[in-house]
Amino acid sequence: MQVSIESLEGLQRKLTVQVPSDKIAIAIDQKLKKLSKTVKMDGFRPGKVPVSVVKQAYGAQIRQEVIGDVIESTYHEAVVQENLRPAGMPEIQPVSDDNDKDGITYSATFEVYPEITSIELDSIEIERPVAEISDDDLDSMIKKLTEQRKEWKEIDRAAAEADQVVCDFEGSIDGETFSGGTGKDMTVEIGSGQMLKEFEGGLLGMSKDEEKTIDVHFPEDYHGKEVAGKTAQFKLNVTKVSEGVIPELNEELVKSFGVEDGSLDTFKQDIRQNMEKELAQKIKVNLKNIVMAALLEKNDVMAPKAMVSGEIQNLKKQMAQNMGQGAEKMDTSNFPDDLFEAEGKKRVQLGLLVGELIRIEEIKLDPSRLDSTLQEMAASYEHPQQVLDYYTKNKEARSGLEAMVLEDQVVDHILDKATVSDKKTNFDELMNNQSK
Repeated sequence: MQVSIESLEGLQRKLTVQVPSDKIAIAIDQKLKKLSKTVKMDGFRPGKVPVSVVKQAYGAQIRQEVIGDVIESTYHEAVVQENLRPAGMPEIQPVSDDNDKDGITYSATFEVYPEITSIELDSIEIERPVAEISDDDLDSMIKKLTEQRKEWKEIDRAAAEADQVVCDFEGSIDGETFSGGTGKDMTVEIGSGQMLKEFEGGLLGMSKDEEKTIDVHFPEDYHGKEVAGKTAQFKLNVTKVSEGVIPELNEELVKSFGVEDGSLDTFKQDIRQNMEKELAQKIKVNLKNIVMAALLEKNDVMAPKAMVSGEIQNLKKQMAQNMGQGAEKMDTSNFPDDLFEAEGKKRVQLGLLVGELIRIEEIKLDPSRLDSTLQEMAASYEHPQQVLDYYTKNKEARSGLEAMVLEDQVVDHILDKATVSDKKTNFDELMNNQSK
């Protein structure tokens, strides 16, 4: 077997493989002999069909099967021989088949994993977010929780900001109604952002049984293409106006939040503990994102297109699930690849860097850390033992947990090597910063 390799653009490689005729002939002969023992043909007893007769009847078919098998086996042999690490399935070019003269010649084009010989960590600079739960943060959270328990009381006055309005509406553009532009008994909390700002603003000052027509401009990027960028006229009819009544923070309300003794001090202590857990988790997620972004910034690596394409498909499936539908129910091919390409490429690059970092730095999974992580996860559920049993018995779930813990160890390893400084922030800023 003769093998030659050619480097194409980027990570693409082209293998040209020549397989000698004797290897093909031997494989064909073996298959013919094996088939002659099982094939049924008129005029011959089972197992007594001459090989020459079998060859005449099935020779061409067997030759094609053998060529397919030979290509598969020799491709893998050639890849090992040339020390290559394919990053996707090969594209096999049409076979040059010279029958029994010179054997066969084929080419396989594929991408390889990028070579990463070292990873720069020492020059990485990290700003680690730090924050504490202040008394103001605690009071703000208690206020939010009590506001969530507010009750709506009908009132006989004009609607104001934060009031709840029940209305009927009918929208039209140039005198023509449009899909989704009509509603009845629609409940709108003014200022909540539930509807377009101009729509909610139009309800301000309206009283029960009042009617009026307002103009509402739909943004250019509005999800409804039929109305995007256009101005509609909405006829509004208010049927009810209510204001929110926030309950008094007393023993009864505290108990409704699950605090058995109804103590305000216990209530505050529970809330603070929950806020501290949320804050710690948010800092951990943000810090990981910061570390991974810095790792990629200092270590540019080529991403095989085949791997990026696969990651794009995963992102599409993830979007379908986030929209409440499985990928099998939604045609994800309608999602443009361009929307996911940048994120897909980044994920592949980080996956390659993290994998190589684990290999180069010989980072091993810490069993004690795995156990503590599992115990912490289980403790947040009503029945912890069921969670522990699930991860003990489900190999796939446990494998995912192990990968997560190992990645956390990688983050810690990078932080040990990098220059780290603390960046003070606060609870509200950290928890509401969706970009991190």
